[in-house]
Amino acid sequence: MTQQLNNQIFAYAKQFTDNAFRAQAVALKGIEQVAALQLGALEKQSRNAADFFAGAVEARDADGLRGLWEKGVALNREAAERAVAVGQEIFAVTQKTAESLNALAQEQQQAANDAVAPVAAAVKKAAAK
Repeated sequence: MTQQLNNQIFAYAKQFTDNAFRAQAVALKGIEQVAALQLGALEKQSRNAADFFAGAVEARDADGLRGLWEKGVALNREAAERAVAVGQEIFAVTQKTAESLNALAQEQQQAANDAVAPVAAAVKKAAAK
């Protein structure tokens, strides 16, 4: 009886660690996707800022400064729009990751219930004798 209980406990522990590794892989994939999105946005923003400053260095008169002002306003609008878009993409990735982790947790709970139910029934039956 003890051997059977030990086997069930070890099987459950193995399953738990397997699911923990799967959960870690899902979480790391989500983090990787979020980091890639943020890095892409940062790269685009840096490129735009460098172009803006290059134009600022070349501005020599009032018309050049007026054009620079308009370009700066357009860049700020684009940056705000990009930030919103990246934020939405990050939210979608986070939501997908959370759903995957929730599915893993439900699998783990169901497997634990399935593993413990026969053992509990056997213990209950043995105790009744």
